[in-house]
Amino acid sequence: MAETLFVVATPIGNLEDITLRALRVLREVDLIACEDTRQTAKLLNHYQIQKPMTSYHEHNEVEKAAYLVGQLRSGKDIALVTDSGTPCISDPGYRIVRAAQEAGIRVVPVPGACSLIAALSVSGRPTDAFTFLGFFPARKGARQTFLQRLSKEQRTLIFYESPGRLLESLADIEEILGDRQLTIAREMTKIYEEVFFGAVAQARQHFSLNPLKGEIVVIVEKAAQPSFPLHSFEEGELRAKLDCIMGTDALSTSAAIKKLSQQLGTSRRELYRILAANRKPPKGAT
Repeated sequence: MAETLFVVATPIGNLEDITLRALRVLREVDLIACEDTRQTAKLLNHYQIQKPMTSYHEHNEVEKAAYLVGQLRSGKDIALVTDSGTPCISDPGYRIVRAAQEAGIRVVPVPGACSLIAALSVSGRPTDAFTFLGFFPARKGARQTFLQRLSKEQRTLIFYESPGRLLESLADIEEILGDRQLTIAREMTKIYEEVFFGAVAQARQHFSLNPLKGEIVVIVEKAAQPSFPLHSFEEGELRAKLDCIMGTDALSTSAAIKKLSQQLGTSRRELYRILAANRKPPKGAT
């Protein structure tokens, strides 16, 4: 009878940032699969947990997945942890999870700290829609091509970056995306925690004078919504767009005008003045 693979989030710095459930699971499982046993040992020793550990990393993950599935099938419970934060988030581990799922083994998340979510929560950037893109490409040409594809992205952008490449990446962001507002969080929950708010040019100046260490999360504001001046549209064209929204989304006139103004990047009040007065019902309406 196969047992359970627990995917356990661990602290990203401060050892107090671990849940009671995570501690219980780590004490109760038969084996802990660690990205680096030396890092996990620090956490286990702090909480006086003594359990067998086995290491996995990006170079042995396929082979280790087969081993761990065999252990699970033999009836053992296993906890999967990473060096810090939530396993499988821009870290190795997903192949182990997938192998367990394909083998019909129960996989259970034990949620907790995650650096990108921690940084986003204090970023002051919109969180209704965001995209996480992992680490920037290391080479300048690839990085610029990567950023070019994101130049019109209408979601908040989240990246990881290493201290040695941050200034190069900021220079490319400014060149490709412009001097946007951003938030840079480093060493979160640790002694030298810093959260920087400002424009890209300000960030380049600040971090050129204050050399970086530790893990870094870069959060960049979304692209400005394209603006279409109302005088570039015929009134009939605007009414057709409004009728289409109302017919498709079953919205009131006011709600449809709000949605259309967001799509066009125009003044809601001016659009309402043009369209709400003497509005004719769409064809086929009764």
